[in-house]
Amino acid sequence: MLSKFQNHLKTNLYFLKGKKLLLAVSGGIDSMVLVNLCHQLNLDFAVAHCNFQLRGEESNEDEAFVKSYAANLQVPIFIEQFDTKAFAEQQKLSIQVVARNLRYEWFYTLLANHNFDYILTAHHLDDSLETFLINFTRGSGIEGLMGIPEQNDKIVRPLLVFSRNDIEVFAQDNKVEWRQDSSNATDKYWRNKLRHDVIPILKELNPSLLASFENTVLHLKQTQSLADDAVNRLYQTVVNEEEHHTVIDLKKLLQHTNYKAYLYQWLQPYGFSDWTAVYDLLEAQSGKQVLSESHILLKNRKVLLLFPKQTKISEELYWIAKDQTDVKVPLKMNFCNVSDISNQMSNVIFVDEALLQFPLTLRRWQEGDVFQPSGMTGKKKLSKFFKDEKYSLWDKANAWLLCSDNKIVWIVGKRADERFKATANTTKILKINFEA
Repeated sequence: MLSKFQNHLKTNLYFLKGKKLLLAVSGGIDSMVLVNLCHQLNLDFAVAHCNFQLRGEESNEDEAFVKSYAANLQVPIFIEQFDTKAFAEQQKLSIQVVARNLRYEWFYTLLANHNFDYILTAHHLDDSLETFLINFTRGSGIEGLMGIPEQNDKIVRPLLVFSRNDIEVFAQDNKVEWRQDSSNATDKYWRNKLRHDVIPILKELNPSLLASFENTVLHLKQTQSLADDAVNRLYQTVVNEEEHHTVIDLKKLLQHTNYKAYLYQWLQPYGFSDWTAVYDLLEAQSGKQVLSESHILLKNRKVLLLFPKQTKISEELYWIAKDQTDVKVPLKMNFCNVSDISNQMSNVIFVDEALLQFPLTLRRWQEGDVFQPSGMTGKKKLSKFFKDEKYSLWDKANAWLLCSDNKIVWIVGKRADERFKATANTTKILKINFEA
């Protein structure tokens, strides 16, 4: 196994050569074998151990064991204790999810603070098969059916080419010590049920199950590669990336019978999971939206708009001084005095400078905002104006108001306010231009 491990690093994980590595070590047989392999190859590594305090004294004994083992090898060790149950109750998540989040957040902190290059975990081929079966029973795309990836960002899993039996044989031959996790014997967790009850039957039916699984993963990876090529090609013609948002042209997308597959591939990286809601959005009324943890997907007439969630948007405020001629943030605008009114376009307004109170401000709209639309005698709520103009949520969230003493002078690029309009009697005409 040592020779195969060394060859695997040299051939497939060559980027690890000479790097500073952080090994995730629980004290179980898998991670202890990983430590032993890395030590025999004289790799530059340190050990990180998480004590989740879920098994009482047994957890503390695991910590002491790993600490002692690292000391004997004279390798650096980092230990962190977590009140995992308290975190799970607070966040209303399962123990397993919380433990995983805590573990990897801490690992990445260590990586940043101590200049490690990669995090190595001891997942092996049987773990990958279990993940495949879990995702299969839950329903999954190709990604979930490829088991555990060998690399995610800075996380590398160099033992995925080895079976649990390979690891056990190596541990026995090399007299590797490890700690037995009592929770692995219970069928409380889904993964353990598969490990103890389902996979043994599958191996009985097919003694070469793991080899068959490896072949299946290889075929799926090739299929995924073909799908990626198709997805990327269509992306170029259907999707337009703007500065702050992404536009998906529904007319072009719906020309393809497998449009749902394309949407899945494009949107999955943004954390969307309610795919029924996402697909229903295509036939929904304008203004409907679906949320992920980080993004909003909005139906806006004949397109889908994807943009990050924005916070405290109404608190953005920018000042414009009296003698200022150019504005670069948050919009590109310029101000100049002219002798007459010309070039009546949506991106230009002419106002009576004497009616303005400086400094002017640029801000987002707020509930209760009113203005007097140019050409009208009465006032109108901005919310009503937006509705009449069929503004989407995206349009409203990204509208900018040019204000004088908090009175709206211009919904920038859309509609000016009648109260500030330059007339034949205006002695000092100010031309304001918005560079769209």
